[in-house]
Amino acid sequence: MPTKTPSDFLKINFGDFGPGWEQWFLITSDRHWDNPHSNWKLQRKHLKQARERGALVIDLGDFFCLMQGKYDPRANKGDLRPEHQTDTYVDSVIDTAVDFFGDYADMFLVIGRGNHEIAFKKRHETDVTRRFVNALNDRAGSDIVAGGVRGYVLMKFNNGSRSSPPLNFYWHHGYGGGGPVTKNVIQTNRMAVYLPDADVVAMGHVHEYWTLPITRSRLTDKGVEYSDVLDFVSVPTYKEEFVGASEGYHHDNGRPPKPIGAAWLRLFYEWDNERGFPVVSRDIMMAR
Repeated sequence: MPTKTPSDFLKINFGDFGPGWEQWFLITSDRHWDNPHSNWKLQRKHLKQARERGALVIDLGDFFCLMQGKYDPRANKGDLRPEHQTDTYVDSVIDTAVDFFGDYADMFLVIGRGNHEIAFKKRHETDVTRRFVNALNDRAGSDIVAGGVRGYVLMKFNNGSRSSPPLNFYWHHGYGGGGPVTKNVIQTNRMAVYLPDADVVAMGHVHEYWTLPITRSRLTDKGVEYSDVLDFVSVPTYKEEFVGASEGYHHDNGRPPKPIGAAWLRLFYEWDNERGFPVVSRDIMMAR
């Protein structure tokens, strides 16, 4: 397990970096966990796979749906799970989520806030993300960070004798409507301009999955040119709104089926013969 410094901008040090080393991450977003259409079975499957792979989990927000509160104009009691049909709605959501995720709490690095948590806080004056993370940490003895709508995970790699260039992972819950054609890919060129130090950028919110590498020309301190790659990944949702329904917000607005799942990020050791030092290579793929 790497050492880490809890903060909104996490710093992680992998001290066992060397030949054969690898580290998996499960990147999740838009679980909408308390919604009846959230796929709990698939979430359990991915959490078990993450445990088997020694993966760390980064969640980008909209962990909860939280649309059935008293002051939410979208509230529909038909969209409540049976265990949340109580007179202490918010408490029941938090308590049952702690039971669900308690055995996996040690794998989570950060749980961010999405537009659903932010909207709920404005209406009800309570921070559900912080309450959930605090309860999970108390239950499991973990040190999960209750993140904001964005943040960095700064990773360093060394084995005592040599170190590899660090990897800067930037995440944002996401924003915008996605677009039926662009699927929010248009944001990548904008973000690449103001995130020059990021190596991987992960976003959620629009319930799409895609990856897009952007190759950049770089210069060393000695003025030697080289190229590197900034990887963008759009993280999908666990909420199925198309299949099994014939009406509702998704169908009323002509929305298409969305990919259901998450994203895997695999980091692994490689030796760069051209530059003469070890580097961290990466693979990104959908968790189905």
